[in-house]
Amino acid sequence: MSQATQNTQIKLIARPQGAPTAELFQVEHSTIPQAGDGQILVKQSHMSLDPAMLGWMSDDRESYIPPVELGDVMRSSGYAEVIESQHPDFAVGDKVTGMFGWQEYALSNGQGINKVDPNLSAEMVLSVLALPGLTATQGLLRIGQPKSGETLVVTGAAGSVGSIVGQLAKAEGLRVIGVVGSEDKADWIVNTLGFDAAINYKTDNLAQQLAELTPEGIDLFFENTGGPIQQHIYQRMNAHGRIVVCGMIADYTAATPAPGPNWMNIIRKRLTIQGFTMPDHFHEVPQLLELLVPYVQKGQIQYRSHTLKGLTSAVGGLNLLFTGGNQGKLIVEL
Repeated sequence: MSQATQNTQIKLIARPQGAPTAELFQVEHSTIPQAGDGQILVKQSHMSLDPAMLGWMSDDRESYIPPVELGDVMRSSGYAEVIESQHPDFAVGDKVTGMFGWQEYALSNGQGINKVDPNLSAEMVLSVLALPGLTATQGLLRIGQPKSGETLVVTGAAGSVGSIVGQLAKAEGLRVIGVVGSEDKADWIVNTLGFDAAINYKTDNLAQQLAELTPEGIDLFFENTGGPIQQHIYQRMNAHGRIVVCGMIADYTAATPAPGPNWMNIIRKRLTIQGFTMPDHFHEVPQLLELLVPYVQKGQIQYRSHTLKGLTSAVGGLNLLFTGGNQGKLIVEL
């Protein structure tokens, strides 16, 4: 079979026990499909690797999105070009984003596929205008309701979502403290992104650092990680504070998730705590982009991407999310 007629796919063949390993996946080759009536065929050039993938791989039937079934192509969002179209809304050559999965070519009926500006790089689109930026916009601006002069603490602050949350908050006039896991990441969010301060949860005295950096308490807590600092942030929340719970990566691979804080403070401080996931809001992508794009156009959102080469690099690359080894938005270039 010649290369031009072959589609390489990576399928999930086992459930993870802790961190993901290569044995969970199988590489297969099949004939490239053809677009039928009302369909488009896309050739994917870049895939996004995201912490939520571990949840999608598990057999949790009560989660916000059904698990990837064993034997199916691994789920992921990506950037692609339309190479065949029998769909009225898409033309050959259109650049698009969508949930295309770990494969070179994908068929779609167009649902959940968004056209993007062809002048923007794939890295820019996947790092800012795709899942990370949409998640930050929904979580911070719509749920968090930030107000100028407030103090925000964001965990996973050098990650793809947390870094955008912090920059949006700075643009809205908030004091922003980022929690990170290395001195390099601390330096980046303060000296490049403009955060007011950073806490390295691996080395610093967390309670003391928080007390010094948030003398007037915390109004808004954007939670991406869980882990040892969560309790300390929760204890410093101000009255009528808001906690936006986006991710808990510290607990995704733990045999027993860490216990949550006692609810007493929720009553005493009249806190609002809301969890959210983006599949609930995929139908609102145009409205979310309307909120986000002006910040991008004003140069208020910077990013860095960590690009791996080749489809099969996704298998090992996924682990970087759980070791903190990635320096920026994790992307696979096919």
